[in-house]
Amino acid sequence: MRWMFRCTRSRRDFRDSNVIRPEMLKVIAVNEQLQVVYEDNVHFDKDLPEFGTQGGVHVHSNKLTVTSPVLMWIKALDCILDRMKSSGFDFSKVKALSGTGQQHGSVYWKEGSRATLHHLTAELPLHIALQSCFSVSDSPIWMDSSTSAECRHLEKSVGGAQELANITGSRAYERFTGNQIAKIYKQKPEMYSQTERISLVSSFAASLFIGDYSPIDYSDGSGMNLLDIHDKTWNEQCLEACAPGLRQKLGSAVPSCTVVGPVSTYFVQRYGFSPHCSVVAFTGDNPASLAGMRLEEGDIAVSLGTSDTLFLWIQEPTPALEGHIFCNPVQSQDYMALLCFKNGSLMREKIRDESSSGSWEEFSEVLRQTPPGNNGCLGFYFEVMEITPQAAGVYRFNAENQKVSEFEKDVEIRALIEGQFMAKRIYAERLGYKIMPQTRILATGGASSNKEILQVLSDIFNAPVHTIATANSACLGCAYRAAHGIAVRSSPVSFADVVKPAQQQLAVTPRLEAEKLYQPLLKRYAECEKMVMKETRDI
Repeated sequence: MRWMFRCTRSRRDFRDSNVIRPEMLKVIAVNEQLQVVYEDNVHFDKDLPEFGTQGGVHVHSNKLTVTSPVLMWIKALDCILDRMKSSGFDFSKVKALSGTGQQHGSVYWKEGSRATLHHLTAELPLHIALQSCFSVSDSPIWMDSSTSAECRHLEKSVGGAQELANITGSRAYERFTGNQIAKIYKQKPEMYSQTERISLVSSFAASLFIGDYSPIDYSDGSGMNLLDIHDKTWNEQCLEACAPGLRQKLGSAVPSCTVVGPVSTYFVQRYGFSPHCSVVAFTGDNPASLAGMRLEEGDIAVSLGTSDTLFLWIQEPTPALEGHIFCNPVQSQDYMALLCFKNGSLMREKIRDESSSGSWEEFSEVLRQTPPGNNGCLGFYFEVMEITPQAAGVYRFNAENQKVSEFEKDVEIRALIEGQFMAKRIYAERLGYKIMPQTRILATGGASSNKEILQVLSDIFNAPVHTIATANSACLGCAYRAAHGIAVRSSPVSFADVVKPAQQQLAVTPRLEAEKLYQPLLKRYAECEKMVMKETRDI
């Protein structure tokens, strides 16, 4: 049996910037056939109200600083393990475990904490035993956007935003860990000096299980603006730009399939784990999702939800100012790319309401009847400020690249869908993705049930689209990674050999003339996008 747990991240609901969806800690156990045999979760707000969080976080008065209590995460783990024990779950059968944490969060262990981890007593719950172990009690997390000054300093220190992306896979982002560390060092130097080890949320959780400081894995580590994604070591320029003595506080980074140790005596005595249970390096939630979707070399995963997200398996990355390149969590010599598009289903629903009487059937019929390529008409639809690219507003262009104020309703619908997918292909290729004959697109999310939308996706990428079910993909990904981690110790077996491809259904294939039709349109779309971005900057 393999087992994992996941500390989920919250996501803002873009219909109301003040709404934060609930956070929770989840657990899943799978058997030898990778079938789920146990599931449970702890809701931070509901089950642990004493920490006073909303959506598992504290939003500070400046609205930019967002943190989560470290002890809340630990107490949630205590709660879920106690529930499992009370339910009769047999921990002795767990052969390996792994997990995932929200990317970009960081935990600051106080001097002397390693000795405490080494000598935990099974009579005490973890949140009591470790309550004095953290120099920073509330951890900065991915929602924090208070480090703009630190970001600019880091970029300047290495020669600019593009150079930082070339080294670390991303330009400087406020939520990335290096910039968060720099802020703590600058504003709270005494806390920084008292810190013995800095963990990511993922490696922090793994540390709890092994009773020692767990190394950061390559994949989650590449979301810090600190790791050189090419040689897989901390970059000295980036470290020096953030804080002194940082290399020692971070420890070494390791491949994501590494067994970081056996489960500690504490868990053997308190819960009945086998002393031979292996702990495989924990990773971030996005890399874990790639594993959970069982992507293979050359695949693209497209999640079509409130926001749209692309996961790409890349061998030769070309880091850019948009998007992120991470080390691949299941094949360390390769890479994964991540692209987020904020205006996803909410924009599709808005145009559906305005142009097809709120009917998906009518919307789909328009896509069936209108010609691919939309007679040269192109559209950009950003209800809220987009991430990729950074632009806002609605922009329409005719076949001569002239701006127009409106389209006919059927033209509007196709312009929206074609524009969304052309942007995805353009940005994927800028990051180094190459469309190959064997390329498969794995589609998930609400809009993946619409065959007409998927047909446009297939035509623009010139690749077949398969649909997959990905409930709890990050959780499952870590159970799969646990299985791979113990298998690879015996022989150099691939992740795909351990975890067979996910069940998927071929939805659509590209039309014969699609590539010839869309190649010039993709070029035009990129040219028009430059005008859109300039107009956004000038507003």
